[in-house]
Amino acid sequence: MHDDTATLVTRLLSQRWLPRDDVQARKALLDDGFREELDRRLEAVGLELREHPYAAYIGLAVARKSERAVFGGSDSWISNTLQLDRDGVALLVVLWALIVLPKRQRQIERQAVDAAASQGQMFAEGKPIPRDPAVSPVIAERTLLADFGDKLGGKTRVGFNLGTLNRLGFIIRRKGDVAEGPLLDLAFDYERTARRILDGALADLLTDAANRAPAPDDDDAGTATIHPEEPSDV
Repeated sequence: MHDDTATLVTRLLSQRWLPRDDVQARKALLDDGFREELDRRLEAVGLELREHPYAAYIGLAVARKSERAVFGGSDSWISNTLQLDRDGVALLVVLWALIVLPKRQRQIERQAVDAAASQGQMFAEGKPIPRDPAVSPVIAERTLLADFGDKLGGKTRVGFNLGTLNRLGFIIRRKGDVAEGPLLDLAFDYERTARRILDGALADLLTDAANRAPAPDDDDAGTATIHPEEPSDV
């Protein structure tokens, strides 16, 4: 007998992400019985389905109850399971803040506009959440270096870490620009992380970057000083 739940878990483990319009992904998101069985089996091995209504993909993450065993199993707490160095994780946090947070605001605003427009229609249908890639900001690598290069390890380290994040599926590099990859929106738990960034030290850095004109490319600098406040658990 074919086991749809096992097939979905296997695909997510091997492919690392699936678009939410995939047949099995849609079943996991819309079929309550299937989702309950999926959650039960993932929980048994310390995992959980990582999805967000505004994200275009789904993936797997370490379950909250298993975080200490996974990330705190060595002499010190580790920030990720992908062998990313500290400056690589810091760059991931910065890119998440620069791309996902503005994207989410645009999605919410667009939904509000659509809802207001349909209030006067007697038989208006609910419009889907906007997940078009055009909603996501695109960051110029030159601007990223000018604003954050000195805090993210310098030009060489930023270039190396961008290549790594591109290979892992967090971002897509296109001719000097950085765009959202399939896993970026899933890299951190939005509800746990967004407020920490908006209220934390990174908020000041993002504000400074927005107010500062682009500068020439920086030479290599020291190690990163921006630290994520929770592990990257995708």
